[in-house]
Amino acid sequence: MTIVEDAKTAVQSAVQGVMSKLVPLAPDSWIPGGVPDPLIRQQHGLIGSEVSRLDGAFKVQGSARFAAEFALDDMVYAALVFATIPRGRITSITTASAEAATGVVLVMTHLNAPRMNKPAVFGSSSTAAGPSDLPILQDDRIHWNGQPIAVVLAETQEQADHAASLIETTYAPEPSTTTFEGAKAEGAQPGLFMGQPLLTEIGDAEATLAAATHRVDQIYRTPRHSHNAIEPHATTVAWVDGTLVIHDASQLVTAAAATIADVFDLEPEQVRVTSPYVGGGFGGKCLWDHQILGAAAAKLAQRPVRIALSREGVYRIVGGRTLTEQRVALGANADGHLTALIHTGTVAMTPHNNMPEPFIAGTRGAYAADSFKLSVETVTMNMLANTFMRAPGEAVGTFALESAIDELAVELGIDPIDLRLRNEPEQDPTSGLPFSSRHIVEAWHAGSERFGWAKRNPVPRSHRDGEWLVGMGCATATYPYYRMPGGAARITINRDGTALVEVAAHEMGMGTSTTTAMVAAERLGLPMDKVEVRYGDSIIPGAILAGGSQQTAAIGAAVIAAHNALVAELLKLAGNDSPLAGLSADQIGSEDGGLARLDDATKRESYVSILERAQRDSVTVMEQGSQPLELMHWSMHSHGAMFCEVRVNAVTGETRVSRFLGSFDTGRILNPKTARSQFRGGIIMGLGLALMEETQFDERNGRIMNPSLAEYHVPVHLDVPEIDVIWTDIADPHTPMGAHGIGEIGITGVGAAVANAIFNATGRRVRDLPITLDKLL
Repeated sequence: MTIVEDAKTAVQSAVQGVMSKLVPLAPDSWIPGGVPDPLIRQQHGLIGSEVSRLDGAFKVQGSARFAAEFALDDMVYAALVFATIPRGRITSITTASAEAATGVVLVMTHLNAPRMNKPAVFGSSSTAAGPSDLPILQDDRIHWNGQPIAVVLAETQEQADHAASLIETTYAPEPSTTTFEGAKAEGAQPGLFMGQPLLTEIGDAEATLAAATHRVDQIYRTPRHSHNAIEPHATTVAWVDGTLVIHDASQLVTAAAATIADVFDLEPEQVRVTSPYVGGGFGGKCLWDHQILGAAAAKLAQRPVRIALSREGVYRIVGGRTLTEQRVALGANADGHLTALIHTGTVAMTPHNNMPEPFIAGTRGAYAADSFKLSVETVTMNMLANTFMRAPGEAVGTFALESAIDELAVELGIDPIDLRLRNEPEQDPTSGLPFSSRHIVEAWHAGSERFGWAKRNPVPRSHRDGEWLVGMGCATATYPYYRMPGGAARITINRDGTALVEVAAHEMGMGTSTTTAMVAAERLGLPMDKVEVRYGDSIIPGAILAGGSQQTAAIGAAVIAAHNALVAELLKLAGNDSPLAGLSADQIGSEDGGLARLDDATKRESYVSILERAQRDSVTVMEQGSQPLELMHWSMHSHGAMFCEVRVNAVTGETRVSRFLGSFDTGRILNPKTARSQFRGGIIMGLGLALMEETQFDERNGRIMNPSLAEYHVPVHLDVPEIDVIWTDIADPHTPMGAHGIGEIGITGVGAAVANAIFNATGRRVRDLPITLDKLL
């Protein structure tokens, strides 16, 4: 088999292997405006049922192919060499020994790399996917400690790794900023997030704070965090007849393809990115240097390339969450009413990226107050570009805000839950928009009862079990509802009664393929074995990002739009000989493998019958999802009430989380089984944020010091307690399907709930994450 034939076969296999055979699910879907969708009949036991992930069997059996598992004919393997200074120039790079090493095919540096354009930075356009606007391997400039400076291709990975170690480099260092204090001394700038200023001011909050009868005013700090998905980043690349084919681990294949096309001066249709399976993303599986370097090296060598980052390689070139310094000041009356809410601070970025940590995002809609001052300022450092990481902004912003709320509750002598409920807003307190759906009070009541909050003693250090001090804490969780434009779906009904649904979606282990299958089968009125879903391929129409907890809503809106168009098209094909003749599309829904009149199910015709009479093998429609206009009219959020019990050793300072409960208000839950897993996964990640995760940054030279899971600590089995999860399951009448996103809400509020529980247990208030034992001794 030739390289071309094998690459083409691999692409076809990647797409076809992604098909999912579905379980139909669901009852009343919803459309914007609050009207139950008339095109779906009630089918009991569908959406809302426990459905196992459709990709689970493939992963357990090992038949699910990930980015580093595509084996192409005549493929070579890549290894990277990383810079060791934070800023400067390469004065010499000696590659002769590497080029002479066994099995080496190519050594690529800035001296011989193909000429490439700078990648468009994410947020600059709808098709931009780069983390920064720096040119990649185009000159001798060094911008951060860890920047790739050479790519070695060899016949085996071991040969490539060895040859990379033989490259010698000398540098001319230039002045750099590698300390946060130094960056602040150089001046801060107002933060912008997705083109919008991170600034909200209502009234004179500082003056109101000064006049308040009760107040807290503290600084909270959070460190850098690195992405550690179970699958390290990898890409398998081949140039096929002038087309660049990339098998990637990506959560935005369409934007990645468009950006890479621009880098290589290609037409969009000349780049195809497939990503059928992704082993975890959380914001980090986007476009980084390695995909472009792999493509450039493959072009130079004229052979397919696999470039799989080592765990250290991920730390060197894949950004994570940046550090934050946050001031939260609360002013209140004696009854707990907030008169002033101030949440301001500073985050670090690089000069070439556009991702400030928007830690005030959750604060904007959290509590009613008479005055607000919310802002994020940015400073620049010579470091790896930071990026999105699960609940960017809210994950660390809720730590500061919810810790301060707990401190105010102690100051006032009011129960922390009661204080939150006293400041529950009737409408969005900063935008003035009505809430589309907000049932956090119900979540607090249900969670409090289930967790046994009434048994908590508010006096710190009052509950002891031998050496262990026991305490309880709580916090509010919040994450906005998003639905980005660009979603599309293509539906094909075949003459044999089967259907194909194609969406530009991504499966990163959260159950998207399963939920998509449920929604599509429900819309079409077909059983599980009659529907196939394809996704994870840039040739599928639409541009859906698996991020911002918005993918399911975007898919749902697109499938609804495509189904509506399909009904209209089938009615045209049915003609005058059909029992449906004379009816309009809004009088008809899908049921039992065909179309039926909504108010008289006896008037119906199957898909098979319509296509046979029309002598058509299939009918295909493609529609864009409706524009997310609901965001203009409503303040939309997921909410949660987080409860934590900790045990802190009075002798050693060791902290163990013994119980955790998340009580969520996230609209309709489409699949409780996958939802429960999502909630728990977010909480576990939040436990890591609270107690152990920290990217150690050497301020002398800007180098990450703990680039491995041996030194960067994440929760393991013994760190994770019993985690209970409940939810209100109250549909939001203003969203497609009544659902909100749930991928990121689980991590928010966890850090504060743990910190507040530790205070209740020990009387020690820790405002600097992670809460390691040295901070409790």
